Amino acid sequence: MALVPFDDRDGEIWFDGQFVPWRDAKLHVLTHGLHYASGVFEGERAYSGHIFKLREHTNRLFESARILGFEIPYTVEEIDAACIETMRRNNLTEAYIRPIAYRGSEMLAVAAQHTKIHVAIATWAWPNLFGEDRMKGVTLAMAKWRRPAPDTAPTASKAAGLYMIGTMSKHAAEAEGFNDALMLDFKGDVAEATGANAFFVFDGEVHTPTPICFLDGITRRTVMGLARQNQMKVVERTIGAEEIGRASEVFLAGTAAEVTPVRQIGDHRFTPGRITETLINDYTSLVRMTPEEVTRRAA
Repeated sequence: MALVPFDDRDGEIWFDGQFVPWRDAKLHVLTHGLHYASGVFEGERAYSGHIFKLREHTNRLFESARILGFEIPYTVEEIDAACIETMRRNNLTEAYIRPIAYRGSEMLAVAAQHTKIHVAIATWAWPNLFGEDRMKGVTLAMAKWRRPAPDTAPTASKAAGLYMIGTMSKHAAEAEGFNDALMLDFKGDVAEATGANAFFVFDGEVHTPTPICFLDGITRRTVMGLARQNQMKVVERTIGAEEIGRASEVFLAGTAAEVTPVRQIGDHRFTPGRITETLINDYTSLVRMTPEEVTRRAA
């Protein structure tokens, strides 16, 4: 299937408080965010016209900016409303939404205290990250790059610069014939995939790494809640790389990946089972609920 370049599409993008034609949403080549990765972003999905957990995503965008040392020049409510209106103007109900905030081009040095903070929101139709065959289970290589320690990078933020090693790891995995890569943390323990959190089933229990150096994903927390509602025991802990092979089921969870089964990690193979299937079905049902239905269910 031919790829449609992201700079040559129809539609509108919310850019610094107003809507502009898609092709006109441009930045200067000397933008600080491009040179020094001084930007943060979110990835959100809409189902049947409703953006799933929109406020949680917007709150995280603001917190990520705070961690990187800048303030988004809009309110949370304004960004929520802009996400919804951007989707409406592009005539989408099933969509991926990408808000981004970054430092502009007024200064170009490591220190850039006086740069303008820009905010943009784009949305497009984007099916599951792994495509239609994902239910067969995806394959993961073992990445050579590791997630950095929290005292060496702003790992609690969804900062653009933190995804560089994810891109490198995924490209290397794809070159070897895998779908994605599993990354270890700075200690050599299991962390996450390049853009999704990882879950392992050991002896009928759902285990997931403690997010000490990577995002505590919104989908991750959602899946943990669904597992507990199904009376499954959920364990957050350090998971050693040597434990991977004894898992009976493995799956990923993230906005782009949703809940996706894993059939292989390196030389280890797995078969998606009852726990994975239950959580896929429950997550699919939950995201299709209206916000009012979600609220009533949580009450």
